[in-house]
Amino acid sequence: MTDDLRRRRIKFRAWHRGTREADLMIGGFANRHLDSCDEGGVAWFEAMLEENEVDVMAWALGTRDAPARFHGPLLDALRRLDYVAKVSR
Repeated sequence: MTDDLRRRRIKFRAWHRGTREADLMIGGFANRHLDSCDEGGVAWFEAMLEENEVDVMAWALGTRDAPARFHGPLLDALRRLDYVAKVSR
């Protein structure tokens, strides 16, 4: 699989988590950060997408601690929440 196809697949999965809230949070995060990731960051995204979206959202909001394997600069960026687009009703 090419790197471009791999990243497109990750973004698709990030935007199709099951709830609108998870899509906006995880998809928005992928849109903001995935393109600048090296191989390790791409692997981090793939592993994160295997986790339950409720858990990932809890890590981002700081209501639950993430497993040690996810700690690092990408988790720090996830916790900033500056990538979530405002949605009007």
